[in-house]
Amino acid sequence: MSEPSLSTPEREVVDLCRDLIRIDTSNFGDGSGPGERAAAEYVAEQLAEVGLEPQIFESERGRASTVARIEGEDTSRPALLIHGHTDVVPANADDWTHHPFSGEIADGCVWGRGAVDMKDMDAMTLAVIRERVRSGRKPPRDVVVAFLADEEAGGTHGARYLVDHHPGLFEGVNEAISEVGGFSFTVNENLRLYLVETAQKGMHWMRLTVDGTAGHGSMTNNDNAITELCEAVARVGRHEFPVRVTKTVRSFLDELSDALGVELDPENMEETLSRLNGISKLIGATLRNTAAPTQLGAGYKVNVIPGQATAHIDGRFLPGHEEEFLADIDRLLGPRVRREDVHADKALETEFDGRLVAAMQSSLLAEDPIARAVPYMLSGGTDAKSFDDLGIRGFGFAPLKLPPELDFAGMFHGVDERVPVDGLQFGVRVLDRFLDDC
Repeated sequence: MSEPSLSTPEREVVDLCRDLIRIDTSNFGDGSGPGERAAAEYVAEQLAEVGLEPQIFESERGRASTVARIEGEDTSRPALLIHGHTDVVPANADDWTHHPFSGEIADGCVWGRGAVDMKDMDAMTLAVIRERVRSGRKPPRDVVVAFLADEEAGGTHGARYLVDHHPGLFEGVNEAISEVGGFSFTVNENLRLYLVETAQKGMHWMRLTVDGTAGHGSMTNNDNAITELCEAVARVGRHEFPVRVTKTVRSFLDELSDALGVELDPENMEETLSRLNGISKLIGATLRNTAAPTQLGAGYKVNVIPGQATAHIDGRFLPGHEEEFLADIDRLLGPRVRREDVHADKALETEFDGRLVAAMQSSLLAEDPIARAVPYMLSGGTDAKSFDDLGIRGFGFAPLKLPPELDFAGMFHGVDERVPVDGLQFGVRVLDRFLDDC
């Protein structure tokens, strides 16, 4: 028996994803990358080709985002925003099995930087919107699509810029969907959980500075800035913050307990996480505040003790626990270390209810009879933080049915990032059904 023929968006989504991956939009966080202009123009061309009128906005040269609005059946209803980012973190080609900007298809997957973060969702959105506009199938309400710059460095040149300078683009929008949610975790042959992001940790990216006494490297120096800083950084890096079970994490654990048929103890997370396989790291990081040292800097010559040393820390805090987090950090650093934020943003948390959530569940079930949507917290952050300032309630829903053995969490910012071809096609079908019901 032959395989059923693929729909146009199911065919298109793979090529769209490959094309986007081939556009190098590496974001180094210091303005030195190629920017997103080429990707913004590509997206605009794809939308204009079917009759939409996309707009490109540059916050500065090369840092470009594309936005378009699709009219719904009932324009009096609040609109839905679908947003994705087109920038990616850098990749070293020598480390990869397939070149990170080739968009190669191998072993049933599309390979490349951005395959899951998040040019896959960009491609799914483009494929679905293009087909609906071509065929004249209006969504129930207006849909705004935004393909954004700079998410990987905090969104200053993308979502933050549009929210601050062009808020009218999102007039009437009350809900949004975006990345890192809607992906599957196979429990057994009778149940597959799809994790919908309803919360995300806040961030404090920090620069630490210690001043000391400069001098000759051959002499004893009890005021060495490097020594003082490294001891403080080690204290932070080795510190295990206490478990804090938030509302969203409690809901996820309750759903998982029901799915596994066992009682899960949040105070004994080692056993719980051992049951989660490829998503254990993703969930484990949502149980407590975290602070990861990521950069060190000091000195200019081997025989000169520098007068100053610096470090950077990626700090993430749970919703409702920012003050506790900063107090812990300051206690660990001690009085000699100056702390300043490089980038800070709030934590988010919303309820797992309403018509939008019901549409997620029904669209998943229609394509996967053993699907169950469950809420979870993202350990990182997304552009949803910026749109929250406009009163837009955000969810992570980029639907993917994944093979159980795939280390999905390891794909984000990792080597050999890839997305299954049939996962993309599944996502297109779910997203199209979702738009009918939302």
